[in-house]
Amino acid sequence: MVTIAERLRSAYQRLATAAEKSPHNFPVRLLAVSKTKPAELIQAAYDFGQRSFGESYVQEAIDKIRHFANTPDIEWHFIGPIQSNKSRPIAEHFHWVQSVDREKIAKRLNEQRPASLPPLQVLIQVNISADPAKSGCMPEDIAPLAKLISNCAQLNLRGLMTITEQTDDEAKQLYYFQQMRACFDTLRAQYPEVDTLSMGMSGDLETAVAGGSTMVRIGTDIFGQRQ
Repeated sequence: MVTIAERLRSAYQRLATAAEKSPHNFPVRLLAVSKTKPAELIQAAYDFGQRSFGESYVQEAIDKIRHFANTPDIEWHFIGPIQSNKSRPIAEHFHWVQSVDREKIAKRLNEQRPASLPPLQVLIQVNISADPAKSGCMPEDIAPLAKLISNCAQLNLRGLMTITEQTDDEAKQLYYFQQMRACFDTLRAQYPEVDTLSMGMSGDLETAVAGGSTMVRIGTDIFGQRQ
């Protein structure tokens, strides 16, 4: 039986190897995608040293966040599509939201973030491959959305996120990731605090890092297939 620690060690090594081969010279963070996985597996990953976890289902995530309420250095990222009626619990419980793709959601998160908490760290989700099955704004919508977020007291703009079209064509994958990197560099030129480009998962980690990712979202390679 392969342990979570062994899977994490392998994922870290895979990420380090990809970073060494990448033309970009910067560290790449690993977000452990723990959606649908029980608290004991998250605990095992935490015990090995992982601190950042990604969730997509609001109520399931909140149950886990409450379970780990006495673990102050754990960091929770919401990475799923955001329905308007679920924005309040997301604003109240998460540290990061990676899937802001329209002004209405940004405004709601800003209004609903408790003043007693630090600002939400926000990524704009971009549908770079124009895949109708994926969420995200179009590249031309990044600038107005970024301007709105930058003027929200309870939101802190940190960068961009994408989930690209599913394809086995590595050249096509790399093209999408490079397009995202170009969008990221344009955004960072205007907002120097921007530092995070979240792209790449278990199946395309190496290509994403080669394309300029600064954060990869790994679930299957750490926790196994989702039920």
